[in-house]
Amino acid sequence: MTLLDPKTWQARTLSGGEYEVTEPATGEGLGALTLATADDIAEAVAAGRAAQPGWARSPHFARAAVLRRAGDLFTEYADELREWLVRESGSIPGKAGFELHVAAQECYEAAALASRPLGEVLPSEEPRLSFTRRVPAGVTGVIAPFNAPLILAIRSVAPALALGNAVILKPDPRTAVCGGLALAAVFAEAGLPEGLLHVLPGGAEAGQALVADPGVPVISFTGSTAAGRRVGQAAGRLLKRVHLELGGNSALVVLEDADIEGAVAQASWGSFFHQGQICMTTGRHLVHASLYEEYVERLAARADALAVGDPYREQVHLGPVIDRSQLAKIHGLVEASTARGARLAAGGTHRELFYRPTVLADVDDHTPAYAEEVFGPVAPVRPFRTLDEAAALAADGPYGLSLGIVTRDTALGLELADRIPTGIAHINDQTVNDEAVAPFGGVAASGTGARFGGAANLEAFTELRWTTVRREPAAHGF
Repeated sequence: MTLLDPKTWQARTLSGGEYEVTEPATGEGLGALTLATADDIAEAVAAGRAAQPGWARSPHFARAAVLRRAGDLFTEYADELREWLVRESGSIPGKAGFELHVAAQECYEAAALASRPLGEVLPSEEPRLSFTRRVPAGVTGVIAPFNAPLILAIRSVAPALALGNAVILKPDPRTAVCGGLALAAVFAEAGLPEGLLHVLPGGAEAGQALVADPGVPVISFTGSTAAGRRVGQAAGRLLKRVHLELGGNSALVVLEDADIEGAVAQASWGSFFHQGQICMTTGRHLVHASLYEEYVERLAARADALAVGDPYREQVHLGPVIDRSQLAKIHGLVEASTARGARLAAGGTHRELFYRPTVLADVDDHTPAYAEEVFGPVAPVRPFRTLDEAAALAADGPYGLSLGIVTRDTALGLELADRIPTGIAHINDQTVNDEAVAPFGGVAASGTGARFGGAANLEAFTELRWTTVRREPAAHGF
């Protein structure tokens, strides 16, 4: 049985132009879909607003059952969905499998949200019952990117639905199937009533319309910091609540006592996993000076040994980057970095969209690939001599998403982490980690803080209402 048939995969007719779904590894067309316009967004919001109150009134166990079934379906259709993730987003099969695992877990965790206590009884100076209660926000707008398309959509869609909201999901057109239409198909088969989840692939126009629509009080956006600033500004003018999970340039700090082979293994995964196209990617390697040269040599050797190619037809470690625009950005930053004196220890070349994992040594504050988020398989390495210098370097820059520290002294690692402002910190692990039960988010230019996982989801997708009840009508002075 097939979940996604390109002939029928769009349940609603949209009014935008046709978009060819392509496979980055080959340029082959995988099908065509229609993009959404501002009018389509408005129509979907109206339908969501009409359907949402009935869903919010439905018993918690009914909403939980839909979410549990959706989680099961991500497993039942894993082979088909894995193929879409590999072919449409350029994921290697292991990365696609991880996305499917997390998607299922997000649904199971969201199912548990439906029956969580949603308020508390308060003391009152008056003869009345006083309590708080969390109520659904209404219609939630979700804007998701291409790099981990399934995870970065489902972690907003699942809890928002479980808590009684309708959802408008705008996936990136480049991954509109595995990051959008797949979710629509799963939830339809799971029994979600019509009108509650609308998947509208589109570009900037559709995203702007979603943010501007007065019927959407909450926006959950994952993407670049530049785009997130525009979303935040637009939502702020409309007094909307907006959750922003943005870019990063995360540091891996390797202390003097670290096992260097273990550190390099962590570093390779942190910088090269999914071609470096992850917000948590290790973008800065800060290595104690006593280990620096050996670290660069070993990391370069590991990079050279990694296989890069078509993840659907070959067994590889890295697949293609998403498109030529992304390739040009990556290669431009590498070339600009070597022009400013960085030493190319490995990589720096590409064939079509397949970019070799790259190691840059002798970088400084002004090296473009060190100072900026590359969003590609590039590992800039820089030495430090003291803990104070390591803390200052790791804390420097506009971002604050993830942090990794490698050391045999875990207490020292925790102390150092406390000196570096980030939303996520891992001792003896690299920077790329995700679990459905854990809060996720960054500080500073990396976003507006943790909004996923447990209580964070309750706060993200509901409003807190104060209610009082008296036996008799209150008497006031006039």
